[in-house]
This record gives sequence, structure tokens and C-alpha cells, in this order.
Amino acid sequence: MTSSIMPTYARLPVLFERGEGAWLWDKDGERYLDALSGIAVCGLGHSNPVIRETLWEQAGKLLHTSNLYRIEPQEQLAEKLTQLSGMDNVFFCNSGTEANEAAIKIARIFAHKQGIKSPVIITAEHSFHGRTLGALSATGNKNAQEGFEPLLDGFVNIPFDDIVALENIATQNSDIVAVLVEPILGEGGIQVPAADYLVKVRKICTQNNWLMILDEVQTGIGRTGKFFAYQHNEIIPDVCTLAKALGNGVPIGACLATGQAGKLMTAGKHGSTFGGNPLACSVALSVIDQIEQQGLATRATELGTRLINDFKSRLDTNPSVRQIRGKGLMIGIELDQPCTELINDALEHRLLISVQRSNTIRLLPPLIMQDQEADTLVEILSDLINNFTLNASTNSDYQRL
Repeated sequence: MTSSIMPTYARLPVLFERGEGAWLWDKDGERYLDALSGIAVCGLGHSNPVIRETLWEQAGKLLHTSNLYRIEPQEQLAEKLTQLSGMDNVFFCNSGTEANEAAIKIARIFAHKQGIKSPVIITAEHSFHGRTLGALSATGNKNAQEGFEPLLDGFVNIPFDDIVALENIATQNSDIVAVLVEPILGEGGIQVPAADYLVKVRKICTQNNWLMILDEVQTGIGRTGKFFAYQHNEIIPDVCTLAKALGNGVPIGACLATGQAGKLMTAGKHGSTFGGNPLACSVALSVIDQIEQQGLATRATELGTRLINDFKSRLDTNPSVRQIRGKGLMIGIELDQPCTELINDALEHRLLISVQRSNTIRLLPPLIMQDQEADTLVEILSDLINNFTLNASTNSDYQRL
């Protein structure tokens, strides 16, 4: 392992060489089942043949020209996203954190148009919006923020899925201009709110003339069973951010806006050197086409229900399993104890998972995962969880003797 890379990640001891579908192969030829899909990025799996052909064709024509000129794939992608979302326009960038920065800037412009000099954006505890200073300041995770103080002013965290807290703060602060929230907390442990949570947030934002900003970087592009997670509630936010699965591994981010929010970013207000280049937008168009043609959003619902039910069946008698929850192919298995050791245990069994907030196993399988692969995932992980919790309980009993 080279020391020339900044140690910003505690990398696992594996080096992948190639992939296909839901599988990855390391340099020794060992095969691993990818239940993370590159952290919700490779929704169409690895080495997707259509994506490969799109990359080859576009790379042979044009990679980059600059946003000083018209870009046809960008215009086509913007039209497609606005049709799917019910929103008005799109700003393209390279990542989720950049999309969230654009959303924050829209909220700031919105505030200044109203004469609010110190605008406040409400965000949720345990949320994650990115690692640039603006997005990090919005994030409700103290561990991620530690060491980067002073953070930017203008953000207030309240509990996630707590409408009373949101209603209360509306009466206490006249400088609030927006609510920025994830439809489901991803890094926060796959926390799924009440079914009517977003509907109530939308209503409160409308009543108070606040912007409703949804961070769909992890929940978007079919993962929860709809192209956008907010479509489960038949609402439309003022601003919505995307990235991750939109490019299936090719970096691209998008900030969508509508209504008054869609009229604020004028020439010179914001920009991106690489955002929306021909290559990334061509790939994103291919991603959307495949999700629509193969019915992969519906597939996410069906497979997610199957996985959750099978996990509940296999782990039903394990008292250490607090909850198995999720929506579509965003699944969390919460234990009553820290379980980060399971990441390495799973790796030894050729399975890729992550653990959030120390005690919740996060699963983000690709939308193209097959039933047999899902069965393999349930079998391996259920055995690992049962063995882990049994050993932990045995060790605890031994220590009490």
C-alpha cells in the first residue's frame, strides 16, 4: 500500500481489479458480492455493457468544451431530469457535495432577495450533506465536523422526523429561509421517517415561505423504488440534489430547482469547469434509459421487500437485532451493540457491507442484483450477525463470572 496517498480513508486490505454486475474480483481472482454498489453509485452494477459502449462512443467524439458553449447531451439530460422530477431547471456539477453547495447558495440568494441578512437553514441531526465547508456546516454529524471549526454560520440542527421540533423553531426564528433534509438518512444509519414526514415538511415550508431542499444524493435514481424518493409522497420540493448513481461511477452531480428557486441562479452567480460535460451527461442519459426500460425502480421495491422479509425471517430469534428497516434497496440492520468488526468479517466471507453510527449495518445493493445473489447476501450476512452476537454475548457472560 503506497504512502503517497493522503490517509483520508482507513482502507480495507483488498484491491479490486475488475467487476461484473453485482460482483467484484480482486487481484488474486477472488470474487466478492458487492452489497454497497460503490456506496449507492453503481446502481446498474459493474462493467455495464451499455455504459461501456456510451463511454467508448462519446470519448471518441468529445470529452470537454466548457460551459461557455452549448452542450447537447447536457441539454438533453436537463430536459429528461426536469420531466422526471416535475421541476424547472438543473445546474450540473461533479458530486453530491457540490450539488448541495449550489442548493445552499440558492437559499442564500433567496434570503437576500427578501432582505434577510443572516439567513438560517434548518438541517437534521445525524444528516450528511458533504465535506466542503458549506455542506459540512449543514451536516448534522459532529464527528465529521471535528477539527474544521469554525464552521459557517447559518445552520441549525433539529431531530430528524420531528415535525413538532420544526413547528416550534418556526415560531422562534424569523431568519429561517429553508429546510435541507434527506428523505432517508443514509450515513445516519438508514433512518426512515414517518410516511407523512415529507408532506408535513412541504406544508410547513409553504406556510412560512421557506425553500424545501431535498438531498437525494443517496436516495435518488430509483434506489427507494421511485426515481426520486419524494415521489412516494407526491410532493415537489423547491430544490433537489442528485449525484452518485446518476453516473454509475462517472462523476456527475445535479441541483434541480423550480418556481422562485429556479429563477435565482443567473449568469455569473455560480459555475463549474467540468460540470455537465459531454461524457458525464451522455453516461447519465444511458443510466436513466436503462432504469426506465428495465423497470429498475420497481425492481428495487420488489427486491428490497424480499431482502427485508428474508432478513427478518433469518434474524427473528436474535435478541441483539433491534430493527431491520429500509425502503427499496436502502436497508439497515440495527444491533444493540457496536458491530464495525462485521465489515472485516464480511470481507473475509467475500461480501462488501458498511456499518453506520457504529451499530447499523448498511446495505445498498445494485438495482440489477438477481434473486439468487440476494439469497446469498441474506445467507452470508445472517450467519455472520448470528455468530457475532452469540460470541459477544458469550464473552460478556464470561466477563461477569
